[in-house]
Amino acid sequence: MRRVALIVLLSIAVAAAADKDKARFAPKPASTYPGHQTMSGITVAAVPYTSEEQAKLAFDKKNPYKYGILPILLVIKNDTGKALRLNLETELVDVQNHRLEPMTPGDVVLFDGAVNKSWTIPQPSPLPFPRHKGGPLDTWEIEGRAFTAKLVPDGESVFGFVYFNSALRPDSFLYVNGLADAASGKDYFFFEVPFEDRKP
Repeated sequence: MRRVALIVLLSIAVAAAADKDKARFAPKPASTYPGHQTMSGITVAAVPYTSEEQAKLAFDKKNPYKYGILPILLVIKNDTGKALRLNLETELVDVQNHRLEPMTPGDVVLFDGAVNKSWTIPQPSPLPFPRHKGGPLDTWEIEGRAFTAKLVPDGESVFGFVYFNSALRPDSFLYVNGLADAASGKDYFFFEVPFEDRKP
């Protein structure tokens, strides 16, 4: 009985420590990033995490970009005056309009491969990703900091990472769709969010 109680207490302590660590990662407001787009009272920012400094902030000692995974921080601010429902679709799009769908966080954790340099197909490869239990990206931050929000109250922001098996290409952008008025179900227009400020 004491052993069970001890296990429960240890589990609670580990969960509390993880929650505390998650709280340490707090992105800036969406509108402050060079790569953002605002329409209809919604601001969406997309930030590629490629450097060691960025990776240390978000993923501790792991840098997914070193292993062929491009993490993109997605931040959504809702100033519409209404709650937003999210059923997001995201794609990484390059200047030739090649489109790449994201990997699931679970696939990222098990991934131990190389960056997709060719990007010659519009869809992910039909071949399965190499899976290695306990691989280099087997860390709670990958899944714990993935974008999972389904609702954004008015005046609030949500954030998380989406992951792509790709290098960062010049003039590429993040396509974001699937934002709707939570009450009426009316869809908002899609976003094409650049990774840098493209204003003249």
